[in-house]
Amino acid sequence: MNPTIDPIESGPKRSASWKWYLCGLLLLATTINYMDRQTLANAATRVTTEFQLSQEQYGDLELAFGWAFAAGSLIFGFLADRFRVYWLYPIVLTGWSLMGIASAHTDGYWPLLSCRILLGFFEAGHWPCALKTTFALLEPKDRTMGNSVLQSGASIGAIVTPPLMIWLMTDDISSWRFAFQVIGAIGLLWVVLWFLSIRKTELDVPMPAANAASESTWSLILSRRFWALAILILGAQTCWHLFRVWLPKFLQEGRGYPETEALAFNSFYYIGTDIGCITAGFVSLWLVRKFAVSAHVARRRVYAGACFLTSFSVLLLWLPKGWPLMGAILVVGAGALALFPCYYSFVQELSTRHVGKLTGLLSTWVWAVSSPMHKFFGRLVDETGSFDLGMAMAGLAPWIGVIAMAFLWDREKEKATE
Repeated sequence: MNPTIDPIESGPKRSASWKWYLCGLLLLATTINYMDRQTLANAATRVTTEFQLSQEQYGDLELAFGWAFAAGSLIFGFLADRFRVYWLYPIVLTGWSLMGIASAHTDGYWPLLSCRILLGFFEAGHWPCALKTTFALLEPKDRTMGNSVLQSGASIGAIVTPPLMIWLMTDDISSWRFAFQVIGAIGLLWVVLWFLSIRKTELDVPMPAANAASESTWSLILSRRFWALAILILGAQTCWHLFRVWLPKFLQEGRGYPETEALAFNSFYYIGTDIGCITAGFVSLWLVRKFAVSAHVARRRVYAGACFLTSFSVLLLWLPKGWPLMGAILVVGAGALALFPCYYSFVQELSTRHVGKLTGLLSTWVWAVSSPMHKFFGRLVDETGSFDLGMAMAGLAPWIGVIAMAFLWDREKEKATE
């Protein structure tokens, strides 16, 4: 369903700054998304102790979340192209907020696993809805910057969650439950703000030209460019989520930091990721304006630079507890989140008609394939007693995206010009 815009419903003309205000609202949604997601990582040692879970079982919780996220991405990706984001967005945000609250009332592994499954399913709807929104709001040259603002909410959510968890959790090992309830309730306030900030038809995109309309989803899926992005996001996802899930445990159990210090550094880590994400948007704009390169070329260069930063992960093989270790992790974080605004803008280049579907399909693919890595990572830690090798390899994974773009995206361009 792609309805035409009713001029009566559209209301007074918005100011030029309104689109950036709405990007800020998307940033807030991403922040809430990551706050609900990060509660478990920040309380991981408490939860695994209370429920007597192995490292592999903790990895299974993330595996279940990831596979549910994959299913939700597919479903909500198609729904985002079919129905108005005005309604769909608050539905998914309400869903994951309620699941975050419900997690606080679990009494064992299986109930918690069920809540993580539903949390992942509803959280997946955020990305198709958010990218449909930036696609409708922004010109192509502005989208990497807009997607940087959107994505930076992941860092902000991860920054504020550790101190909030420290404040809400007491010496009682079960006090993580109250923290889950408080953080889950925040999302319900966003829903109210959404309806106060936007009118029903404002994100409706005009129908595409005839040639774009005839472009089928299957032709896009079978294209080399789609699979270039499928490989690219697999590398980016591996780096980002292995550090997201395992960094608190790496610091506490792998390097011996106390819980309070580990969570405090976790906030600094995400400050670094936020700096990297926003910098990616500014550098992309600067390359376009200063050197007159295309928006696509600018994104490619920014992505490669981010890969260089994530490669600092190899230093974790040798660095002991101390400031050099923390510095290397901060550099990795800056590069890890800078990858994503580039990726989102590449997806928006694929099609003007199927942004939601393509976002959902690629998310389904990457979460389905990458989520088992948490289980294997946990098993590796159980068997070796060390987090180091897995963390080091995670930072090198994004380079496969650079290779895929060179051999698949560029080759398709050459084929089109033959």
